[in-house]
Amino acid sequence: MPITRSAKKALRQSKSRRVGNLKRINGYKNAVKQFNKLVAANQIKEAAATLDKVYQSLDKATKAGVIKANKAARLKSHAILSLAKKK
Repeated sequence: MPITRSAKKALRQSKSRRVGNLKRINGYKNAVKQFNKLVAANQIKEAAATLDKVYQSLDKATKAGVIKANKAARLKSHAILSLAKKK
C-alpha cells in the first residue's frame, strides 16, 4: 500500500483511469464482436448499420490512448473487407 500522499493520489488516479480504459476496451470489443456476428449470420444490412458504431468506438479508443492507431485502422479494414466479401 502507498505511504506518501503523492503515492496515495497516484493510486486513486490509476484506479479511476483503469475504469475508463476498461469501458473503452469493452466498448470497442463488443462493437466488433456484434458486427462479426451479424456478418457471419449473413445479416448484411444490419451489419452495415452497425459499421458506424464500430468505427466510432475504435476512434474513441484510439483518441483515449487505449489502443494504437494502427490497430484501429487494421480492425476497421478487416471489418469493411469482411462486409464486402459477403455482399
